[in-house]
Amino acid sequence: MKRSILSLAVIATLGLSAQPGMAAPHASDAQQSAMLKHVTTQVTTQLPRTVRPSLYDLSLTPDAKAASFSAKLKISISVVEATQKITLNAHELKFQKVSLLDAKGKLIADDAAVTLDEAKQIASFDFGKKLAKGEYQLEIAYTGVIGQQAVGLFSLDYDTPDGKKRALYTQFENSDARRVIPSWDEPIYKARFNLELTVPTEQLAVSNMPVISKQDVGNGKTQIKFATSPKMSTYLLFMSVGDFERATVDADGTEVGVIAKRGSLDQARYALEQSKPILREFNDYFGVRYPLPKLDNIAAPGQSQFFSAMENWGAIFTFENSILIDPDFSTQGHKEGVFVTAAHETAHQWFGNLVTMQWWDDLWLNEGFASWMENRVMRRLHPEWEPEFNAIGVRESAMGRDALATTHPVVQHIETVEQASQAFDTITYQKGEAVIRMLENYVGEDAWRNGVRAYMKKHAYGSTVTKDFFTQIEKAAGKPIISIARDFTQQPGVPLIRVDDVVCKDGKSIVSLSQGEFSKDHPEKKALQWQVPVVAQVAGTNVVGRTLVSKGKGSLQLPACGAVVLNAGQNGYYRTLYSPKAMAQLTANFAAVPAIDQTGILSDNWAMGMAGQQSIAAYLDLAKATPENASMHVWSQIAGVFAGVHDLLKSDPVRQQAFREFALKRLKPQMNTVGWEAKSGEAESVAGYRSSLIALLSSIGDEATLAEVRRRYRLMDSDTSVAPPELKMLILSIVANHADAATWDALRARAQAEKSAMVKTSLYTLLATAKDPVLAKRALELALTDEPGVTTGASMIAIVAGEHTDMAFDFAIANLDKVNARVDGTSRSRYFPGLAKSALNLGMIDKLNAYAEAHLDASARREVETAITTIKYRIKVRQERVPVISAWLDQQK
Repeated sequence: MKRSILSLAVIATLGLSAQPGMAAPHASDAQQSAMLKHVTTQVTTQLPRTVRPSLYDLSLTPDAKAASFSAKLKISISVVEATQKITLNAHELKFQKVSLLDAKGKLIADDAAVTLDEAKQIASFDFGKKLAKGEYQLEIAYTGVIGQQAVGLFSLDYDTPDGKKRALYTQFENSDARRVIPSWDEPIYKARFNLELTVPTEQLAVSNMPVISKQDVGNGKTQIKFATSPKMSTYLLFMSVGDFERATVDADGTEVGVIAKRGSLDQARYALEQSKPILREFNDYFGVRYPLPKLDNIAAPGQSQFFSAMENWGAIFTFENSILIDPDFSTQGHKEGVFVTAAHETAHQWFGNLVTMQWWDDLWLNEGFASWMENRVMRRLHPEWEPEFNAIGVRESAMGRDALATTHPVVQHIETVEQASQAFDTITYQKGEAVIRMLENYVGEDAWRNGVRAYMKKHAYGSTVTKDFFTQIEKAAGKPIISIARDFTQQPGVPLIRVDDVVCKDGKSIVSLSQGEFSKDHPEKKALQWQVPVVAQVAGTNVVGRTLVSKGKGSLQLPACGAVVLNAGQNGYYRTLYSPKAMAQLTANFAAVPAIDQTGILSDNWAMGMAGQQSIAAYLDLAKATPENASMHVWSQIAGVFAGVHDLLKSDPVRQQAFREFALKRLKPQMNTVGWEAKSGEAESVAGYRSSLIALLSSIGDEATLAEVRRRYRLMDSDTSVAPPELKMLILSIVANHADAATWDALRARAQAEKSAMVKTSLYTLLATAKDPVLAKRALELALTDEPGVTTGASMIAIVAGEHTDMAFDFAIANLDKVNARVDGTSRSRYFPGLAKSALNLGMIDKLNAYAEAHLDASARREVETAITTIKYRIKVRQERVPVISAWLDQQK
């Protein structure tokens, strides 16, 4: 799943190839039974281990207009331990009849007694007698509901020239298959699926596997049967029905397709073009071929607060803003985003689908690896995009969360459905990715790939835990890694590597290192210990050294003297704190440091300064010393920090103006170099840099930039050249942020008139960015109407919260039922704390605690605790860091 935040293989080793209409090979029942027997840890939400499914035969008829469905289900099961009851997951389903048959289809018991526990999301079927071990068939007739948010089976409405239309989709991860199919809805219970849908004849039905038959059943309906799926977890099952179009290409014998609502297919062709080489690259990397006969990517209007795409096996689901390219609005950044999303979800076809974590404790085996693979395949297919710099942003995001007291290990204990939903977070995705990148760099790319291939072959169609993966990596690498990986995955936090001293002796740099822990809010805590792979380089040379810092100490020698850069290449997951002498030498030689390391050093220094582990002046001195011809990635990092510093100083207008002048002196030459107009032959990445500079200069109140934005806004409808696609939405966003009432009304009218569902959604969200509190209040009120769309309102409220935190939070609590109706059920325990995290007053903490006491179980309050910690940290920064920034500014006069 790609968050709003991206499995297959044995077939090649067997010398087989999947044919259209045929399921791929799967693990045997004996293999799955063995796996289940090895699962000894029983957590709160796990089902009894007495029954195991092997095949679901589902016949489902949706009624989109009535927002309901009816279904008949036959499950082939094995009773592995005599039991009186059969218990499985079910949520918001109504049962008409439940029967039990023997393996040959002979009726054993009719109309079981059904007991529902909606709180635990389970149903128990009692047939009045104890069932002996053996094979059975369970038949169930039932009905369910079609919702409006992305959980279970849901509908999305959208505008067309012929009026509103409705399409249906499913979203089952992490625990919502049970809303549509009574099932053993846990990752380890893999089974095959036969699906049959009865749908309007004129509509297209899509699932994981190809269609094998269609039959007209009258009344404008067609019964569609799909091929049997491979063995897979319930959360990977997918179905969709709507007025769709489909385009396909062949990739190594696999039919790769994109599916979009009618009239939007051309906008999905870029994703289709990119998906073909992505699949080929993964076929090669994993050493085994994608085993299903087809791989579709289905575009859907609207959005979710929880995710942007989902890796259903053979039928990826993606919201339009992460897959479609609108030639009038889409930027280079959008194109890269489409590529990343497609790469992430395609990687899941191996990491997650073919090999699945046993339980949500090891979710990172899915998400961390898919995130890492997206960056890796970008380096392979689009090195011109310089994805290595994206990796620094990933690491920074992870450390920002991991340095708080409320962090958690990458491998975390999950007990409830709500905790599983909350596990899709920055630690699972970004820290998981960053740790993988470091460990791959430690053992080497070839050894790592060989370990991945061995892991896939050994565990294909099975379920694993983290140790299973690193066991294969260690075997392939021939060097210890399990204990290092354990340090970074089973304990929380960020290592801090101190460069205590650098001594030049006999033409060598002798570097003394020690290890602590980087913390933003609990510096007094005793530091944990890690085994940390460290890479160092002498600035301006190719001299590189490596060591493993262990038990808190380490050292290395480099065969040259000069300024030493730690974490050279920026693959390590640790902060670096240089001694004053080492930092002074590095600052003096900063121009000789590679751009990737300049960016990393700046990021470390800013984080250290904000956390109070060194003076924030160290960062400002570096930014002041950065040469004008430094990489645009370096200047992008500086520009982002400058925006934050400008905001920190808003309570002191005099010093804010002084900082504005300093920032403009540093950044205006950059803007003058790139200019407003794209130059012939310029690198694709320059477009994003241009946009970031315009956004930054506008945010700090540069009148010249704001005047040019307004001029282009006035002319954009009559002269398209002033607002090319790369700048159009940026111009509109800056205008919306600074809007008066008349401008806000004009932007709303633009949103109302927009024909593209994807662009319409973007325009409505811009209305929520207004600085004017009166207009922000209007945006909140608009969010709870039908005008923006039921999936857009929650995003609008969240955007308002960025600038007007108390207003948005109070509004959401006052309209709790209406807001909940616009938020995915899986997102609610995160959504409301997210509204509060930008607050700068302790009163918000009381509001958050009151919300949690009233609406959240004690086991589901991690996000509330994190928001509270974040608020306290933000207040601390303003109290303790702003005086240091002010003193530095005073010294510049």
